[in-house]
Amino acid sequence: MRLAFWRAGKEKAVVERVTKPASAKPAPAPAAAKPAVAKQAAAPDTGDLDLHALGQALIRKRSWIIVPTVLALVLSLAAVNMVTPRYKSEARILVDGRENVFLRPNGERNEERNAVDAEAVTSQVQLLLSRDLAREIIKKNKLAERPEFDPVLQGFSPLKSLLALFGIGRDPLSLTPEERVLDAYFERYAAYAVDKSRVIAVEFQSRDPELAARVANSIAEGYLALQQTARQEQAKSAGGWLSGEIENLRKKVSEAEQRVEEFRSKSSLFIGTNNTSLSNQQMGEINTQLNNARVLKSDAESKARLIKDMLQSGKPIEASEVLNSELIRRLSEQQVTARAQLAEQSSTLLDGHPRIKELKAQLADLGRQLREEAGKISRSLENDARGAGDRVQSLINALDQAKKHATATNGDDVQLRALEREAKAQRDLLESYLAKYREATARESIEAAPADGRIISRATVSNTPAYPKKLPIVLIATLATLLLTSGAIATGELLRMTAPRASAALISVVTSAAAPMRVSAPPTAPYYEANEDPTAEDPKAEDPRPAVSEPRAELAAGIDGIEQLADRLCQAGGAARKVTVLGTASSEGITLTALTLARLMARQATIVVVDLTASSPTMTAVSVDPAAPGLAELMQGEASFAQVITKDRLSRVHLVSAGRSGFDRSQLQSPRLTLAIDALLRVYDHVLLDAGGASDLPAELLTAHARAVVVPDASMDSDARSIMSDQLRAVGFSDVTMLRKPCQPTNAAERSPRGVAA
Repeated sequence: MRLAFWRAGKEKAVVERVTKPASAKPAPAPAAAKPAVAKQAAAPDTGDLDLHALGQALIRKRSWIIVPTVLALVLSLAAVNMVTPRYKSEARILVDGRENVFLRPNGERNEERNAVDAEAVTSQVQLLLSRDLAREIIKKNKLAERPEFDPVLQGFSPLKSLLALFGIGRDPLSLTPEERVLDAYFERYAAYAVDKSRVIAVEFQSRDPELAARVANSIAEGYLALQQTARQEQAKSAGGWLSGEIENLRKKVSEAEQRVEEFRSKSSLFIGTNNTSLSNQQMGEINTQLNNARVLKSDAESKARLIKDMLQSGKPIEASEVLNSELIRRLSEQQVTARAQLAEQSSTLLDGHPRIKELKAQLADLGRQLREEAGKISRSLENDARGAGDRVQSLINALDQAKKHATATNGDDVQLRALEREAKAQRDLLESYLAKYREATARESIEAAPADGRIISRATVSNTPAYPKKLPIVLIATLATLLLTSGAIATGELLRMTAPRASAALISVVTSAAAPMRVSAPPTAPYYEANEDPTAEDPKAEDPRPAVSEPRAELAAGIDGIEQLADRLCQAGGAARKVTVLGTASSEGITLTALTLARLMARQATIVVVDLTASSPTMTAVSVDPAAPGLAELMQGEASFAQVITKDRLSRVHLVSAGRSGFDRSQLQSPRLTLAIDALLRVYDHVLLDAGGASDLPAELLTAHARAVVVPDASMDSDARSIMSDQLRAVGFSDVTMLRKPCQPTNAAERSPRGVAA
């Protein structure tokens, strides 16, 4: 969007402003106010600390510092030397889950053992701190017989009894001997896990260094013995439980197997070879015989049919059954011999010769005998086929009967299998319990079962007291006394130094307020709408009211004008969700006006101010994060909405900058900028766009569904303002509000705390 349409009006206003005489300077203050001002200027107090005077005061009162410090040094030395020292010894245990692989159950030998985690180490620390282990250590080392652990053995202490009456500590006489010893034991005992390791440190303190080392080692050894005992007790309890369960299971297995046999004999479901029932085995055998009979029948029928066909056709009989017959073989030999003789005689004799006729008759008779013999074989095969058919029929009948019998016994067979499964389950459970019982018995008999840890460092006798720490205690007491006394003296001196200044300031304010001063009337109010008709005042006219109330009246007029605009925009609701602040004034004035309007509106709604100029340092100065990215980085995808939105230091207003220093303003021409503004409109009640001069911004971005708040130059005449308002409505703004002049933060800030918001 280019604001060329108002340049004429702006240039005219600028020319008029240049041709006008310089603004009159504020009227000097009355003479009555001069003495007070001079008095304040002459005052040497500037609000800074006088370090030289403070140092002189400390030097002057050095005795109040040195004496308590030396006294604290002497008392702390005496106290640390009077306290009975304690010696500390330390033993270390490594928790590595040591378990012999040969002692694991069979089901766990091939499984990978998990490493000990931090929770397991912490649990072992709690085991070291158990009261049961403490009682064993106290009993083993006879700590209850030492006055160090049982204060009652040292005698009656009236002081402790008196303190117990006021709730400070506990009276030793009110506790049992075991409780007294346990309290003293845990007061001197500490167990903790070393960081980033599976090592546990066991520390014990005592007045006797040998006792401290002996108790620390006893705790470590007792811990390992306690784990071994727990493992053996676990195996023993498991063995006892398994033995009872095994006896019950044996009875159950015996009863289940007995039920299976009784039902089998009752139902005649006996078992044959290959663990199959007799009925199934019989059906299998009958089926096999049936198949064989059918094969024999088919073979005999086919052979008989073949021989019969050869006889009927007159072909030579060449069937294997015929050729294998002894009679057929002899007849064939005789036929061959006769044919040979016939051939021999035919060479010398005629056909009518009796010998030739005899030989031919002999050959014919042999052929007839061969055919008769082949017919007999064929009939024999047919008889065999009929016999095989009868066998097949009988086997079929037997198979049908076996099937009927098997069908009748199927229900019994199902029930028998159920009984067998139950018996097998009971038998398997008994076998697994027996295996576990043998393993538990073997583990119970091992006296030295491995524990989950091992001692890697035994406690040694220490010659250096661990309590009290003499040097740190003396240094802390001495330095604390030195700092406290020095601080008390410095605080008193600061209070003395600031008391006269406060009195003088109060007297000055009262004197200034009581002085009858007159100043020139203020200029017109900074903010007015275009349709308002403010009353003109003579800047040289004097106001009869005191000077103290005059600035307040001027500020009220200016703030009320901008507050009316803020209230009107908030009441408009959705019609004023998007407000564009632009004008011909300086960029700084437009930014300050937008920020002031947003802060006033933020009292009633959620507001975000979007800086589209990046030329005013005000927006960066009031932001809680001046280095935050802006719209340019959002357009480039280098930042998200959560990163570009910051907050105002003095209000609830949210701020969005145009971009970091040196960004490319062409990024503000991106169509994605309109999408970003629409996204802000969905989240906030009102979005204020600080457009400045709007010299290089898209018109659609500023005017779409937006109201315009124009901040003109103060010297711009009314005609130019009217033309500018009409032109802004023509380019697409739904409403245009013309202000009188930009915000002037310096004057307002000097007059009232409310001006800081502007």
